[in-house]
Amino acid sequence: MSVDPSAKQTDEEHGHPHPRHELSYHAKRIYAIRELLLEKNVITREDIQTQIDYQEARSPANGAKLVARAWTDPKFKARLIADPKAACAEMGIDATSLNEFVVLENTEKVRHMVVCTLCSCYPRPILGRPPDWYKSFNYRARAVNDPRGVMREFGLEPGPDVEVRVHDSTADIRYLVLPLRPAGTETLSEQDLAKLVTRDSMIGVVDALPAVPGSKKTS
Repeated sequence: MSVDPSAKQTDEEHGHPHPRHELSYHAKRIYAIRELLLEKNVITREDIQTQIDYQEARSPANGAKLVARAWTDPKFKARLIADPKAACAEMGIDATSLNEFVVLENTEKVRHMVVCTLCSCYPRPILGRPPDWYKSFNYRARAVNDPRGVMREFGLEPGPDVEVRVHDSTADIRYLVLPLRPAGTETLSEQDLAKLVTRDSMIGVVDALPAVPGSKKTS
């Protein structure tokens, strides 16, 4: 049975045994390449752990923080739309891996929806991993041919006077939808506003969540 070659070291590091699983063909290749790169001093174990930590830190919470700040600070919103990567850096979010990053502001008259018709291009530093439905052929096809129908299935039904714009994400350009701030949230703190911003609202298939009755400003 083949096992992760780092398992022995991991056991020694933590002082207790870890479960051992048989590796797939592709996993064996990955571990073999990793060990070769380490042996040749191309990378270090610290480099690998840094990348793992970076990948795990990426989640929709990053996008929610950006949106909540934009809702409460008009000047930041202007910077976020004009230069999204610089605005991300202000918030401590590293978006430098994106070639081009565009923020699309929803209004009462225009709603934006993002799709990748070819595969699953997605602003991972901002939203983390894409959901399975985003990668499905069904969504990729219908988002273009029937965007209002897709929105309706997610629970959003823009009025007939609202223009729906669909944006096709690619390897070179990634999009983030800036949803409308929900009504009745004027007294909420930035932290509480971020809780209303969902992953799906930043893809554009739904609005942000409504304010919870009784929510109060905390800072």
